[in-house]
Amino acid sequence: MKTEDLFEETVSALLSNKVRTSLTMLGIIIGIGSVIAMIAIGAGSQSTIQSSIQSLGSNLVMVMPGAQRGVGQQVSQGRGSAQTLTKEDADAIATGVPLVKAVDPELSGRYQVTAKGLNTNTSVVGTTATYPAVRNVEISDGSFITDQNVSSLAKVAVLGPTTRDDLFGTDANAVGQSVRIKKIDFKVIGVTKAKGGSGFNNQDDMIFIPLSTAQQFLTGNDKIGTIAVQAIDENSMAGAQQQITDLLLQRHKISDPLLADFSTLNQADIVATASSVTGTFTILLGSVAAISLIVGGIGIMNMMLTTVTERTREIGLRKAIGAKKQDINSQFLMEAIMLTTIGGIVGVLMGWLVSYLVKTFAGLATQVSLTSVVLAFGVSAGIGIIFGYYPAKRASSLNPIEALRFE
Repeated sequence: MKTEDLFEETVSALLSNKVRTSLTMLGIIIGIGSVIAMIAIGAGSQSTIQSSIQSLGSNLVMVMPGAQRGVGQQVSQGRGSAQTLTKEDADAIATGVPLVKAVDPELSGRYQVTAKGLNTNTSVVGTTATYPAVRNVEISDGSFITDQNVSSLAKVAVLGPTTRDDLFGTDANAVGQSVRIKKIDFKVIGVTKAKGGSGFNNQDDMIFIPLSTAQQFLTGNDKIGTIAVQAIDENSMAGAQQQITDLLLQRHKISDPLLADFSTLNQADIVATASSVTGTFTILLGSVAAISLIVGGIGIMNMMLTTVTERTREIGLRKAIGAKKQDINSQFLMEAIMLTTIGGIVGVLMGWLVSYLVKTFAGLATQVSLTSVVLAFGVSAGIGIIFGYYPAKRASSLNPIEALRFE
């Protein structure tokens, strides 16, 4: 049988019962669309998380306090309540670790902040002049905290754009205005550029004040909460992390690393962990959606078996006038493949549309990749071959005499 004749016969057979053909393809369409949409949502989430981590700074090594384990204690005190780091530790890292480019000691806490009758609960970060370089922060209005502000315990503040909008109104000129934190007035000297983000670690929803001022007026002690360290390049992060650990163990007079009263984490580890979690999440979403593909394949096999039964006399007649077993097999297999191919094309469009709608109306990041489209389409074609083979084989194996007698 010629290819053109095979194609014409296939189209004719599928169009002879449009409703059944459409319903059979629907399973494949939903399956393909679901797989692409779910993978797009997972990939979008992974990209968003990675971007959020990268926006915190470049080549970062984070040093966080953690209570030392004592004899007989199985669980260490939580990092949030521990106070084991000082600014002297940060200064020692800056001068004593060769792989370090910049160091920023930080002290943060959430406070109720008021201005002109408006208020907001936001994160107040005590920091130094190195913060913008370490954390990739840029200033849109005014200036950032200087070394002079830190040494003089100046009551000055730099606002994130979200905090500025909450306290003074959208895009208002906040420079020169005052905000009150813990009944203390701070003069606004700058506003940072928007970076985007959400949650408690949103750098757009922060207020930055001199570290010394935060220690003196907000916490009342000389401890710091975090030391953000910028390595000289991406390949130096692991080495810098080890050097920092060795230095602090020596400074804190701790011989056993397992009893360290601090912990370190580099940015590459954070990104790798987040990617692993979101990757697993994406695979889970795709696997759940792929179940509908299996259901769609079973639907195709069911339809093809029904078609073989309905067209038994036709098959017998074709064989009687000289059709080969291979011709019958090719005809029914072609019908199954065409069903999945058309369903796959429509499913890809549906998956892209769902991803677009989720991004537009739900505000979730989505990312449709060529890999997911090719994979889903390839699986669809494979399902057509696998689930179409048995009905096609059964049709080609019919005895022409028995088929002609079939009622």
